[in-house]
Amino acid sequence: MRDFFRTLSIILVTTIATAAIILLWIYAGNKENKLAEYFSNNVAENVIGETVGSEILTQKLQVIKKKIDESYLYSNEIDENQINEYIIKGYVAGLGDPYSTYYTEAEMKEMMSETTATYVGIGVSMVVNKETNLIEVYSVMENSPAQEAGIQIGDFIIGVDGKEYTADDFDTIADEIQGLEGTKVKITIKRNEEIKEYEITRKKLDITHVSGQMLDNEIGYIRIDSFDGKIAQQFESIYNELVEKGMKKLIVDTRNNGGGLVNQATELADYFLERDTKILTEKTVTDSEIVTYAKTDKIVTMPTVVLVNKYSASATEIFAAALKEKASNVTIVGQTTYGKGVIQGLYQLTDGSGLKLTIEEYFTPDGNSINEVGVKPDEVVEGYQYLGKLDEEKDTQLQKAKEILNK
Repeated sequence: MRDFFRTLSIILVTTIATAAIILLWIYAGNKENKLAEYFSNNVAENVIGETVGSEILTQKLQVIKKKIDESYLYSNEIDENQINEYIIKGYVAGLGDPYSTYYTEAEMKEMMSETTATYVGIGVSMVVNKETNLIEVYSVMENSPAQEAGIQIGDFIIGVDGKEYTADDFDTIADEIQGLEGTKVKITIKRNEEIKEYEITRKKLDITHVSGQMLDNEIGYIRIDSFDGKIAQQFESIYNELVEKGMKKLIVDTRNNGGGLVNQATELADYFLERDTKILTEKTVTDSEIVTYAKTDKIVTMPTVVLVNKYSASATEIFAAALKEKASNVTIVGQTTYGKGVIQGLYQLTDGSGLKLTIEEYFTPDGNSINEVGVKPDEVVEGYQYLGKLDEEKDTQLQKAKEILNK
């Protein structure tokens, strides 16, 4: 199971919302940017001739183009813009890095809509399941159209508006699911051996990634489902509300949290650490190091348990590792995390398209690698899969958290 998930790019929350850790540079208008050369009218010559610098490759592409022009049955229907986009997609895919991706202008707009915490869709996060070669739902937003319709975590989406989909269609399924607010989309899912169809009305959703409530015995519970948006501020607000309600012990649930923004992970970790404590070390291609330290005094001093599982990735792992190594009042409970320890830069080009590229690897405060390793909890609790809602009777990881806090 870990092997199939490790190969994924966790990029969908109904649209193409990144769950990877993202730093953002905007290069609009920078004519000196080499990446901008990708978007001249003659993509074949510029990309392959100048950027790659291979005369043989240029000639090969010209031969292929000539054959297509002469012999392709549907040559009169060729969309040159689409061909150009696929040349670029293929070039980036050739890196063999599951986290580096080229985004068309439309895909880039979807990516940016997630960082602004608003989008139109049905409210599901999806990943590729290599074992089944199907697209699997791994998160369903609270109060979303998908939740109201009955779609569940673990469902496989096998059809959209009557068209069949497999994992091979992962890059295009978002375009079919999204649409205008108020329009309907038919989603066909496979649940175990049962096939179900749902007609769901798309709507604009304000994404709130943090929620909280009081449990029993003065224990507060805060759920964080993503590190996108301003989650540190949301956490602080909910934390203060629960303190006013009598919270003296805390459970922070980051299970199924695929990641988000680096600065949100470090800002939240700051609340649990003493000023000047090391939170994160990032290493670049030149081996230079960027070190992040806690900037403020410790805010969360009460006994705390952080819940993680095999779907906790990226920014979630930065947060969990920092607290595991440097916060004496925190215990990590659950399963070993996913193991994504690299950081992507998201570059927007002059025509609105974009490139997400792996540019750094990050390490824990004590210098431990996370990539392809993950964060091992202080208390390992296997055998339970969190499905998006608390089930206090069956949730053995939550029960272990309560047990630790009640000692």
